[in-house]
Amino acid sequence: MVIAAGFLVFAKVEENDAFCASCHSQPEMIYFERTQSANAVDLASSHAMLAQHQAKAVSTRCIDCHSGPGPVGRASAMSQGVHDAIRWVSGTARQPAVQTVPIADANCLQCHMEVPQAADFDSHFHRHLARWQQVDATAATCASCHTSHTTDGNAAIGFLQQQRTLATCDSCHKALKVE
Repeated sequence: MVIAAGFLVFAKVEENDAFCASCHSQPEMIYFERTQSANAVDLASSHAMLAQHQAKAVSTRCIDCHSGPGPVGRASAMSQGVHDAIRWVSGTARQPAVQTVPIADANCLQCHMEVPQAADFDSHFHRHLARWQQVDATAATCASCHTSHTTDGNAAIGFLQQQRTLATCDSCHKALKVE
């Protein structure tokens, strides 16, 4: 009963980004502060602004990206959160926090499910990403190009950073042997 109650309490508090950022400290507090700003400077703050200005629900909480999809993904994130909380209380937490679970494409596709079907040239990478991932264990993911917290990207093109994106394009072409 105590474990179930703890699970419910933890599920509620982890939905509060300020709570998450308070333990992770830096640079996570900076990331959180950006979501409170009037200007989007990275992909995460852009999502937060979108949620503030649209009537429809847009997932923008840290936990929406930093957990796997569905109940199993959420339970896994909560388990990691408990582990992190124990380390924080015991004084053994590493700062800045180390991301131990990469952002999965499934997290992005919860909201952007139409992207892999786009047929225009500018989106051809998205159509071929799954094929690249099937033949190469080190293939890119959505977050390889669309980094959430870097501020060097171009807002007009989904906060992509040209050099990083072109390097990813080149890697895909080499892996799939496409000229």
